[in-house]
Amino acid sequence: MSLTDALDPKACATDLAARDKQEALWKLAELATRSAAAEGTDRETIFKALYDREQQGSTGFGKEVGLPHSRVPGMKQFLVYIAVFPRGVSFDAVDKKKVKVFFVILGPPERVQEHLRLLAGISRLLAHTNVKQEIARCRKPEAAVEAVQRHLGEADTGKPVPAETLKLLLVTVYVESYMYDVLELLLDFGIEGATILESTGMSRYISNVPLFAEFIGFMNESKNASKTVLAVVPERHVARIVERIEEVTGDLDKREGAIVLALDLSFAKGSMKMM
Repeated sequence: MSLTDALDPKACATDLAARDKQEALWKLAELATRSAAAEGTDRETIFKALYDREQQGSTGFGKEVGLPHSRVPGMKQFLVYIAVFPRGVSFDAVDKKKVKVFFVILGPPERVQEHLRLLAGISRLLAHTNVKQEIARCRKPEAAVEAVQRHLGEADTGKPVPAETLKLLLVTVYVESYMYDVLELLLDFGIEGATILESTGMSRYISNVPLFAEFIGFMNESKNASKTVLAVVPERHVARIVERIEEVTGDLDKREGAIVLALDLSFAKGSMKMM
């Protein structure tokens, strides 16, 4: 299902207010019940699905945008809708800013790939247009929907696009929680496939060399294991991806525990996209 097909104006609103994140989720769940796509699914079920997803990590995208999404038991088709909180609401966003514009995705639990494509579509829409700024100024839901539909043609129409320069991105982390942040932000950028290699750091071996025997016990055992995420990404995304990674890890030039490499590709055929 395309983003245009899933977007339902009946579930959109531009004049909401909430005191906290939980109240915002309640209101987002209530909006969903206006749509035929959620027919037979009550507000409590939708709220629980959204709430449970937030417990895994905030969907506060940053820059005053939220992307709450969940696979909802009982739903047979996808629903995408827009909600604007003009005064903002605290939503544990990655940049700590209040969220004003929400794009919500709800859908059937078993249709994972379509769910990911909708997430990627919204991510591209936000990355390549100024639609967020337009929606934040909208006073009527119809205007917000019109803004999205107008900008979709700029971001991703589904038509063939000119070939662009690709990079092989390698992100090696010694802190496992970082890996999940990296995978999530890759999805935010529309990167739907990656592979993960597990390895060990050199400290495990250095401590076994007789010359360094006296340092056994001083090596940081927690940094022995590492994981490397490999993904093929458009060159235009690399700088922003690194910036987003450093929002999690801190300045990579000053902190230990992670490194990012972007390598030139002389040839690439095929895809890491998840089956």
